[in-house]
Amino acid sequence: MQIKQLIIALIISSALLITVDTFLTRSSFIDTEEVNDTNTSEEESDADLKVRLQFGIAVDSFRVLEGRVQRNQTLSQILSAYNISASVIHEISVFSRELFDVRRIRQGNSFSVFLSNDSLNIPHYFVYQFNPVEYVRIRLNDTILIEKDSKELNQILQKASGTINSSLWNAMTGNDIPPVLALELSEIYAWTIDFFGLREGDSFSIFYYENFIDTTSVGVDRIKAARFSHRGKEIYAIPFEQDSTLSFYDQYGNSLRRTFLKAPLRYSRISSGFSHSRMHPIHRVRRPHHGVDYAAPAGTPVYAIGDGRVTETSYSRGPGNMVKIRHNSVYTTAYMHLRNFASGIRPNVWVEQGDVIGYVGSTGTSTGPHLDFRIWRNGQPVDPLSIESPPVEPVKEENIADFSRIKEVWTKRLDSL
Repeated sequence: MQIKQLIIALIISSALLITVDTFLTRSSFIDTEEVNDTNTSEEESDADLKVRLQFGIAVDSFRVLEGRVQRNQTLSQILSAYNISASVIHEISVFSRELFDVRRIRQGNSFSVFLSNDSLNIPHYFVYQFNPVEYVRIRLNDTILIEKDSKELNQILQKASGTINSSLWNAMTGNDIPPVLALELSEIYAWTIDFFGLREGDSFSIFYYENFIDTTSVGVDRIKAARFSHRGKEIYAIPFEQDSTLSFYDQYGNSLRRTFLKAPLRYSRISSGFSHSRMHPIHRVRRPHHGVDYAAPAGTPVYAIGDGRVTETSYSRGPGNMVKIRHNSVYTTAYMHLRNFASGIRPNVWVEQGDVIGYVGSTGTSTGPHLDFRIWRNGQPVDPLSIESPPVEPVKEENIADFSRIKEVWTKRLDSL
């Protein structure tokens, strides 16, 4: 009897343990699902919120109509089409003057009208876009409120690589890489690679930032890191900040840039600056002056501001005696109104920074002794005074450890391409 009762007790105990274990296991499973469901719901809610907000307005509350400004179309004509009264339009034109001129809306620019989500179609907001980033938001109901704002710009790190068959530009376009990056890449390597001397089989790998608004690309921003294989030699461009200045260094810690002299002559003053419209002192008409005039005594030595090859020594009526130097595939400089050229200065001669190339004079169209100095970057004239002198010293000893860590990251990523 006691044995029978003991067996029954054991059976009941086992059944209870199985039930409890099953309950605990199921409870744990249910709790896990509830946590996951909660997280998913929160993520979906955040995503829905982002989708619903357009120009800072809750889209689900309205019916949104989009359009583009037509030729000769005015803001008044656009708003009138949505039954916005003349008094409201006048109020908008008055209160919007500090933010934008309603008379200057441009053909082709986008606008959006937010109407009530019912049969009344009451206009509540009007949004005019100046460009893909900036816009003005006008609240039409209640008190008129006009606000200028901008969309969030997101930068995404992209990667690309290519091989040169004919030119860097063709290699970019042939691999669906924004060709504007060819200009930036040539500037990064301007002092280490002759881009006029690229060979078939040269290659490049780059990481660069592309700007997006929503899911639409609005252009590239800048190259983050690069590797260029030129004539069998690998040259990396590693980004590193030293002395509060971000610049590119090769894999050995040497700067990829070289500096120009601050000015092509000493003991002078600037008598005329860079201008797109300057009153010519002789012809008395306004015309571009894409250079800087340095007034100095006749015979003052003129120096090459950087290493390069002389491409021209000539005389013409306007510039007078002129020396032109191509420093690399990006920069070219010219020195005008020289009294005479320095000994040995002629086309195809290589000069180094600080070499005397001529002497201040007043040849050509000139009112007195001065040097007209000009710089072209990628064939376009630039203000010589705006050229920033990049760092040229290598990575300092105390920064080598930090540079090595950054170099290891970028060389591995670039090599993976």
